[in-house]
Amino acid sequence: MAERVSMDIIAHIRSDFPAKFGIPRQSGLVDSLRATIVFEPEYRNPDALRGLEGYSHLWLIWQFSQVQQQRWRPTVRPPRLGGNTRMGIFATRSPYRPNPIGLSSVRLEDIQLHTSQGPLLLVAGADLLDGTPIYDIKPYLPYTDAHPNATSGFALQAQEKLLQVEVPDEWLPHIPEGLRDSLLEVLAQDPRPAYQQDPQRIYGMEYAGLEVRFRVEGTRLILCEVKRI
Repeated sequence: MAERVSMDIIAHIRSDFPAKFGIPRQSGLVDSLRATIVFEPEYRNPDALRGLEGYSHLWLIWQFSQVQQQRWRPTVRPPRLGGNTRMGIFATRSPYRPNPIGLSSVRLEDIQLHTSQGPLLLVAGADLLDGTPIYDIKPYLPYTDAHPNATSGFALQAQEKLLQVEVPDEWLPHIPEGLRDSLLEVLAQDPRPAYQQDPQRIYGMEYAGLEVRFRVEGTRLILCEVKRI
């Protein structure tokens, strides 16, 4: 019988992604993304953040809160391998794990100690859905956490160049200036599943109160429509 433990949710993240589609596949890929960590009432003690201002990056340990799975499987089909090749679950970062726990490295931009919601952490580069529960926060230590000579298995084989994002003049005014850089960087990462390559297909994603529709031709991503939700 597997041993079970319980964990408390200490915070939730507020991001510009209300749905999973479009979220960068890893943290740090789009540094211009901004998010806010809001602590649960029990953990809104400024003393818990004492000394955190000395760190530039943090580790977030969080829950894949939208994953619904009855039992775990030893292998998964990573989208970056076309969705046809099986790999061991522990060789991937798939959300379908024995325990639905995620790990992200984010850049700490600011600490706001005294707000109506208690202490807040403003972070950059997060790859989390809006409302994601956070179990723990730990400082990133470059002298031990960074491994420049590390190998990355099949993930290295799946690296692709960024797409060239084209925004027709008619749609550019529909994107608020404060969101343009981050939205274009997200689109350049190619939000599509790797196995979908139909150049005529129109994809849609939600970002920061916008519904964004696009299609991809080769290395070009063409924006088709932008509207307020």
